[in-house]
Amino acid sequence: VQLQASRGGLVQAGGSLRLSCAASGRTVRDFHMGWFRQAPGKEREFVAGISRSGSGFGTRYADSVKGRFSISRDNAKNTAYLQMNSLKPEDTAVYYCGVTQILWAYVEETHRYTKWGQGTLVTVSS
Repeated sequence: VQLQASRGGLVQAGGSLRLSCAASGRTVRDFHMGWFRQAPGKEREFVAGISRSGSGFGTRYADSVKGRFSISRDNAKNTAYLQMNSLKPEDTAVYYCGVTQILWAYVEETHRYTKWGQGTLVTVSS
């Protein structure tokens, strides 16, 4: 499976941006999908995850984005989305989407993911 993230961009603080992650090569219906981010000088960190089909599309969020970000998926389009609202300068990072088939309990763990998109830069200005 190949993952292609949409282009990020420059947004003012308080603004919104939606990222998409389109999969190709096979269906990702049986994969959990996650969004991670990596700021300069920091490790890649979990942002949000959404469960595979058949699991009720459960979601999970990092505390830092709860109430501001929303993850969703459209299996018919083989695509996941990350809606980011009320953006803050500390949200500035390269954002990555990934897929995994591990247990949902481990969806926040970076090393559990088997495929990643190319990363897209989101810059939030103050």
